[in-house]
Amino acid sequence: MPGKLGMTTAHRMSVIKNQASSLLQLGRIETTKAKAKELKSYVEKIITTAIRTYEDVIEVEKVVKDAKGKDMTVKVTKDGPKKLAARRKIMSKLFDLQEIKGANETKAQYKERTGNVNHPIIEKLFNYYAPKYAQRAQDKGQGGGYTRIYLLGARKGDAAEKAIIELVD
Repeated sequence: MPGKLGMTTAHRMSVIKNQASSLLQLGRIETTKAKAKELKSYVEKIITTAIRTYEDVIEVEKVVKDAKGKDMTVKVTKDGPKKLAARRKIMSKLFDLQEIKGANETKAQYKERTGNVNHPIIEKLFNYYAPKYAQRAQDKGQGGGYTRIYLLGARKGDAAEKAIIELVD
């Protein structure tokens, strides 16, 4: 049974969703030991869902008119039904955080890097983490174990156990 963390259900789910979004965006976060343990199972289920469905894509040929009015055939890659359902399920379990602009990055460089991506965490999950962890599962012959928790000791003030939770490379 999951821990309640001394919060109401709505508050607890909001905190877990926020921390899961930050973890998937940044790769590592610092929190308390209890929250890290709750977050670990939540994030691993999300990653497992992405791994099971990231290859479900459909290539469609679409006829588009160019600037001169000529018909051109363009190949478009769309999500298959399983991937689309998984994407929507995962979007309901995460907050939609926007991509962070780098310190020395200009506005033009930021726009070029991010492109027209509407949901950067979801794209990162399906395009980076899912293939990486699927390959890791094939190489090691095991699934799961996508996160790691390091205990840091007691926090000054309230003596709560601090921990770092990170995604495994």
